Amino acid sequence: MEKKRVLFVSQEITPYLPETELSKIGRYLPQGIQERGKEIRAFMPKFGKINERRNQLHEVIRLSGMNLIIDDTDHPLIIKVASIQAARMQVYFIDNEDYFQRKFTITNKSGEHFEDNDERAIFFARGVLETIKKLRWAPDLIHCHGWMTALVALYAKKAMKDDPLFNNTKVVYSMYNDVFDTPFSSGFKAKSRTDGVTNKDVALLDEPTYKNLIQMTVNLTDGIVMGHKDVPADIVEIAEKSGKPILAYQTEETYIDEYNKFYDQILG
Repeated sequence: MEKKRVLFVSQEITPYLPETELSKIGRYLPQGIQERGKEIRAFMPKFGKINERRNQLHEVIRLSGMNLIIDDTDHPLIIKVASIQAARMQVYFIDNEDYFQRKFTITNKSGEHFEDNDERAIFFARGVLETIKKLRWAPDLIHCHGWMTALVALYAKKAMKDDPLFNNTKVVYSMYNDVFDTPFSSGFKAKSRTDGVTNKDVALLDEPTYKNLIQMTVNLTDGIVMGHKDVPADIVEIAEKSGKPILAYQTEETYIDEYNKFYDQILG
């Protein structure tokens, strides 16, 4: 029997970023799932604060060099990779000078969200899927962690739906306590459109709030995981009303086995 393939798309992975609940799951979950017999790939944004020399990142020339058009502007897609030797796994990084070469990740030094976080999320999500296409690696399941990964479901299920690599792919989204209060720019809906994505698909982005972004993502996913013990009540409600399979919050001791079982349930 062929090994099932799980693609992990994470906003944070330690040791490249400081330890948080999200970055630790981004690091240890792929390893644990690989050890349980599945094939894995892991992706994260190449934030400017990641030390490339210390972490031995290098550019993958054969994967780089594509341009993604966002808001009528070409943005070069750079792919880097590093190895976590102890886990026998590689981490792929999505990079672009305009979007990621800055000293901070999501917010500036005053704690305000970057104004172009909407475009950064679009670029990251599309960049991951375009790289997977170049790798010719068909994921059976994609597991997304952190709001910056939320658009992966949209592009996998709509823009890529006729691509044989993605036409049977399931998507699972982990909910965290990562709410932001300032909505994205009013142009987010138009910018998020690409071939295969209709106005109807992104209708919820008429009001580009965190809640609407999550609602749109949940509508497109096949399963939801409570990745944090304190997911806001209104976000939990979105999950519960969706009728999709939900995995309750798991402790550090149990989550890898429980997530693995959940994947098997979703994959059927």
